[in-house]
This record gives sequence, C-alpha cells and structure tokens, in this order.
Amino acid sequence: MSKRLSTTVLGVAVLSLVTLGLPATASAAQHAKAERTVTDVIPAPVDAKPDPRANFRLGPATVIRTDRDGKQVAEYLAGLLRPATGYRLPVVTGHRGGGPAISLETGHASDRVGTEGYQLKVSPSGVTLRANTDEGLFSGVQTLRQLLPSEIEAKTVQKRSWVVSGGTVLDYPRFGYRGAMLDVARHFFTPAQVKLYIDQIAQYKINTLHLHLSDDQGWRIEIKSWPKLATVGGQTAVGGGPGGYYTQEQYKDLVRYAASRHITIVPEIDMPGHTNAAQHSYAELNCDGKAVPPRTDIEVGYSSLCIGKDITYKFVDDVLRELAAITPGKYLDIGGDEAHATTPEDYQTFATKVQPIVAKYGKTITGWHDIAKTNPPVSAVPQFWGTTGTDANVAAAAARGNKILMSPANKAYMDMKYHPQTPLGLSWAGLIEVKTGYDWDPATYLQGVTEKNVIGVEAPLWSETLVTSEDIEFMAFPRLPGYAEIGWSPKDSRTWDAYRLRLAKQSPRWVQQGIGFYRSTQVDWK
Repeated sequence: MSKRLSTTVLGVAVLSLVTLGLPATASAAQHAKAERTVTDVIPAPVDAKPDPRANFRLGPATVIRTDRDGKQVAEYLAGLLRPATGYRLPVVTGHRGGGPAISLETGHASDRVGTEGYQLKVSPSGVTLRANTDEGLFSGVQTLRQLLPSEIEAKTVQKRSWVVSGGTVLDYPRFGYRGAMLDVARHFFTPAQVKLYIDQIAQYKINTLHLHLSDDQGWRIEIKSWPKLATVGGQTAVGGGPGGYYTQEQYKDLVRYAASRHITIVPEIDMPGHTNAAQHSYAELNCDGKAVPPRTDIEVGYSSLCIGKDITYKFVDDVLRELAAITPGKYLDIGGDEAHATTPEDYQTFATKVQPIVAKYGKTITGWHDIAKTNPPVSAVPQFWGTTGTDANVAAAAARGNKILMSPANKAYMDMKYHPQTPLGLSWAGLIEVKTGYDWDPATYLQGVTEKNVIGVEAPLWSETLVTSEDIEFMAFPRLPGYAEIGWSPKDSRTWDAYRLRLAKQSPRWVQQGIGFYRSTQVDWK
C-alpha cells in the first residue's frame, strides 16, 4: 500500500469514528474546539477546573447511562439534546456496553455536595455526573447543557459538531431557597405560559416558583367551596383585560410539571389586604354586606377583609384547606403586605386567628415581611421586600429564629424599569439595571439579618404592565440569572466584572430559545 493511500484510508477511518461520536484517538477529542469552559457557567460553581485537552464529542453513538434513581433526569436530558442533535441518545440503565456515554449516577458523590449539589467530570471518553439525589443530578444537567454549543437549545436539527467542554466541577448551593415569583393576579398567564417560565428559570437552578394567585384585580385559583371567587373574581385584570383562572386540575398539573423540573410551587393568597376581587365576588366578606365593584387599576392599600366577622375565617379556612390539599410543597403564602385599610390591632387579630389555620393543614407560613410584626411562629418565613437597610420587625424575627427570604424591592424586583425609557415596568422602588440587580448580598443587605438568618433569595415579577410571555422575558432576562447566582454561588466567587463576561456568553443561548431579552449596555453581548 502506498504512503498516500494509507494516509487516505486512515483519514477516512478517523472521520468515520468521529461521525459515530467515538474519539478516534484521545487527541481527536481533546483538540475538538469547545465554545464554553466550565468556568463560564451561571450560576458560578463552587469549584471548576477547565481542561481543554479533555473535551468530549457528543455523537450518534452516544448513550445516556443511568441508574434507576436517575432515570427521570436522564430522560429529561435526552429530551433537551435530541431536537438539535438529531441523535437517538437512548437512556440505558446499568453498565452495558463500553461506548461513549453521558453517565448519571446517584449516591456516589462527595458528602460536600449535599442534596442539590453534584460532581461533573468531562473527559474524551465520556461525561460522568454524580450526585447524592436526583435533585443534584438535575442541577448538574443544567451545568452540562451550558458546556455545549448554544445551538443545543434549538428545536430543529443543527448540522454541526457537539463538543462538551472538558474539565471537572464540584458544586453545591449557598442557600436552599432560590426563588422566582410570578404575579398572575394583575394579569393572568395561562398554564402554558407558566410552564414556559418554569423551563426558563429551571436552567439557572431556581428551585421555587411563588405564584401570586390573588389580588384586588383578580382571583386566579378555583376554590370549590367558594366558586364565585374564580367565576366572578377571576374575570378581571389590570386595564380591563379578560382575566382567567386555573381550575384545581390545571393547578395540580402545574405543580407536577414544576416538580419534574425540581421546582416547588408556593401559592400565595394575599390577605387581609389586596382582597378586592374576593370582596367583589362575595358581598358577605364586606363589613356592610355589600359587594364592592371590581378594580382594574393598579392602586394598592384600600381593601381589607372584615376582621370582626366569623364568615371571614370560614372563608380563609376553606381557601387554605383546598389549596393545601393540592399543594405538596411545605409552604402556604398568606401575603400580608400593604394592609393599609386594616388597623394595627385588627391586623394582629387577623394574624392570631389565621396562622393556626395554616398549621392545621400541615403547612408552614410564608408571607411578606409585614407578617414579622405579628410575632409569627419561628417556623414562619417573612419575605423582606423593603428598600432600606433597616427593619426592626424583621431583625427581631431573625433574632427569634425566623429565617428570612430576601427580596429587597430596589434590588430584586424584576418589574422595575431598567432605565427611565424602559417601555414596561414601574419605578417606585427605583431603576434596576443589570449591575444593580446583581451587585448586592442577601447576608449583608439588612441590619440584623446575617448569613445564618437567610433562607434564600427570590426575584419577584409583578405584572401590572406585563401582558404576554414576551413581556415576562424582557423584564426577567438578563436579570434573573444574576439572582440565581446570588442564591447559588459562594459569595467570594462573585464579582460584577467576571459575571458580566459570563452573562454575555448566555445571549446566543437565549436567541436559540426564543427569549427576547433586554440588551443592557452594561454587558458586551456576544
């Protein structure tokens, strides 16, 4: 055989092996170019060591190997990767075969990673993801998808190579509660729209979705013992829109869908204020027995349940009972903010009567930080939404042992405008550009609330000005990944200068996903 012919044959052999997804030699996989490294990930991992010589090429022969506990996450991963690659990527259990594989293993990770963390190793022969739980595997999958080219997010087959960045990651969260809140009361968002948002937030390791289900402008959840809450109170929205509500079956489906993305739904029924939609639906909830007219403006603070009437507490009991029965998560959110039409004495009376109802149905109270002044049970979680660095009631609750959820409105409210000309959003808490939203720390923001007192971070998105999913995306992106990083990543690993570079590299991924984000001038978008 001539030298020229042997070289040609060898080249064909190498090309054939690469096409099959098999590294022809170690160097073939090592020299495959990757778009990202393990240090480009959002949220920033605890420890990440890139190794460009250890890249892995995903190909038609690749399988996803897992154990029984990891099968659901493995199927989820396959569902992410198949549309753009066009590969079969079969999910197999056990250790059959020795070909290229992405291996998901439960119960074989370091104790350091806890229940949500993971260890990831990418080498030319395959990818190994280890975690102590399927929850940890899911977190690792979100990192793995960011190590692939942005086109992996496409919904149709892309003709290109698929290289996973080589290296190792050891990772676990700083805080256990990392949330996003969606206000479906001011404007209603359909189940499909909520599921879309669930998928968008899950990729940044958000693990809680707080649904604001009731307010003055609309009631959004079916309560079978009080049907007019939905059929009457659910028919309005800010600006006179059509409204809408979730049947209990639709809500349970949302809960299941969120759980499949390892997200817990926390439902909120705001009380004793923000109750105009309920008081419009049922006259007996008003002190004078007369139904109030519907409200479609965005004013706050004018409504209050009638604190002295027994029917008020039957109403609250029925609502919380039905909601608890269809909510597997531990929390029920009772709101409690901006109750300006309720006297301080009545507010305390209401809290004293309502807090045991939540406990009766096996749930833990969360609510806006206004509930801290009622001396709630130590298990209760006040959510701080203030705009200053001091709050005596919240500090006192923290000193008693309550964990605080941090959502300062001038830092974490994603409905605040980016700048004065932003076409959507409000500005009462201030303008929140990307750097403003990222450059704060939940353990030092509020006097008397330290690391040990903080349960986590939540980024609320109020919908007074938001009508479509495109509106949600424009206000949530690019800020939401920053809040996810604040909740997940070690404090010492976070700097704005490094983050803005990593954030810029996310934009091609969002383009593939169809997310219409705000192109802040603070970031040099790729």
